Amino acid sequence: MSSARAERLVNLVLCLMSTRQYLPAERIRATVPGYAEAPNDEAFFRMFERDKAELRELGVPLETGHTSAFDTAEGYRIARADYELGEIELAPDEATVVALAGNLWDSPELAGAAHGALVKLRAAGVEVAETPAATVRPGVHAGEPALAPLLAATRAGRVVVFEHRRGGPAEPAVGRTVEPWGVVSYRGRWYLVGHDRDRADVRCFRLSRITGTIRATGPDGAVTVPADADLRGIVRASAGPGPVTATARVWVAEGRAAGLRRAGRERGPHTRAGHPGVLLELDVRDRGTVARWLAGHGPDVAVLDPPELATAVRELWQAAAGRAVDTAAGVAEVAR
Repeated sequence: MSSARAERLVNLVLCLMSTRQYLPAERIRATVPGYAEAPNDEAFFRMFERDKAELRELGVPLETGHTSAFDTAEGYRIARADYELGEIELAPDEATVVALAGNLWDSPELAGAAHGALVKLRAAGVEVAETPAATVRPGVHAGEPALAPLLAATRAGRVVVFEHRRGGPAEPAVGRTVEPWGVVSYRGRWYLVGHDRDRADVRCFRLSRITGTIRATGPDGAVTVPADADLRGIVRASAGPGPVTATARVWVAEGRAAGLRRAGRERGPHTRAGHPGVLLELDVRDRGTVARWLAGHGPDVAVLDPPELATAVRELWQAAAGRAVDTAAGVAEVAR
């Protein structure tokens, strides 16, 4: 998004929040800086329609209506009560995870969204640490070759055409034409959710199985996402929870990792190397996913069993330490 458009959107939000009346489009055109540059009425209305779609996609509650029965033109406003962020309460470890997400989502497509989430949380009074001391940063990357074009098509509301494999590398790729509704991260993998025109049904597609070039077709705004679409629920129903392959026994430091404790089963107090904590049991469906989750808690957790999971966590820690050493060496080289 260009800086001029971003500034225009901010001005539009401020204008619509500063009034209780419904402002018609022509009034908005004359009031909001940026619209005066439109060379004609048609260009203005195209610009205004794109801006309204952008605000609604961002979750801004843009209302339409008439201030009185005598108004002939539809107007717009933003109700402050619907737009203001409500009270948010996060446990310390949950706030840490949010900060970690802002640091780890380093792809250009998602960095802005992660930074925006942190800004909103801090504005609401939620304490979010920039560099959590008790957390290992394993260097997770959001990157998938298909991620950027699918996000762009989703934002623009354009249909996408691509090749997709149903199974492993030996499976032939099949052409799909999809109305994209959104991209969802689930159990360590990325999925596209949308309406498959070829099957005339809702489908989800793992991004790692999309091959070749993704082509966006048709005009902007051609795709409409159903208001009641539960994207994560669709992926969950399709991908399934997977079978439990093992039960992990994990020590968790006292007062830490509240989210982890909620996901597992506490088996009572447990002291490790003189440090108080609790013994936790976790169902393991995917060892890599659980290992990344546990490694992110750093010294606040320790895997007691099974040995393979403990090894996977240690390898993540070693890889993170190695990247930190390489980064420090690079900085020192530049500083010379």
